[in-house]
Amino acid sequence: MKTVLVASSKGGVGKTTIATHLAAESALAGRSTVIIDADPQGSSTRWAERRSVLESAVLPIDGSSRHKTAWKSIPEGTERVVVDAPAGAHADALEVYLEHADALVVPVLPSALDIDATVPFLNALARHPRVRGGQLPVGLVGNRLRPWTNASQQAMDLLAQWPYPLVAQLRDSQAYVMLVGFGKSLFDYNSAQVRDHQADWQPLLKWLKRA
Repeated sequence: MKTVLVASSKGGVGKTTIATHLAAESALAGRSTVIIDADPQGSSTRWAERRSVLESAVLPIDGSSRHKTAWKSIPEGTERVVVDAPAGAHADALEVYLEHADALVVPVLPSALDIDATVPFLNALARHPRVRGGQLPVGLVGNRLRPWTNASQQAMDLLAQWPYPLVAQLRDSQAYVMLVGFGKSLFDYNSAQVRDHQADWQPLLKWLKRA
C-alpha cells in the first residue's frame, strides 16, 4: 500500500483538486483506492460520494476529527491511499500523516505571496526526521499556472531553485472546478483538449512511482 499526502500551509492552493485527481487516476488504473479527507470542509468526501456510482469509485474516510484512528478504517487490500490534508495545516499538525506517508506533494501557486507563505512550511518539513533522512520524498507542484505569462515562468524558475524537486506544472483551467463538482477528474475523459492537460500530470505520476 502506497500513501500519498497532499498538504500545504497555504489555503486555496488547489490541494483537494490534486488529491482527488491522484485518487481518480489510481482507481482508473484498477487499484483499490482510499482518500482520507482530513480537511473539515469535507470537499474530498463529497467528491468521492458523487463518484461512488462509477466502477472506478474511491472510498472516502473521515480524517478530520479522528486522524489518529483513520488508518484503522482502511480496508484490507487497499493499494493506494491519498490524504487530503487540512487547509492551512502546518508541519507539526501533520505529524501522524507524515509518519504514514510514502510521498508528500506540496502545491504552490505562481505568486510571490504564495511562494513566500510556503517557505516556512517547507523549512519545517526539512527538520522532520523522515524528510531529513530521505525516507519521505517531498515534491513541489506548481498549480494554476498560466505558462504564457512572465509571472508564472518566473515563479517556476524560483521554485526550481529550492532543494525539493518541482515534479509537475499544472495549467490553470476551469475544468478542474467543474469536474470535482461531478465526482470526476480529467483522467475520466479522452478528448484532445483533456489529453493536453493530462500530459501536465505525467511527471508527477512518474515521480510518485519512483517514490
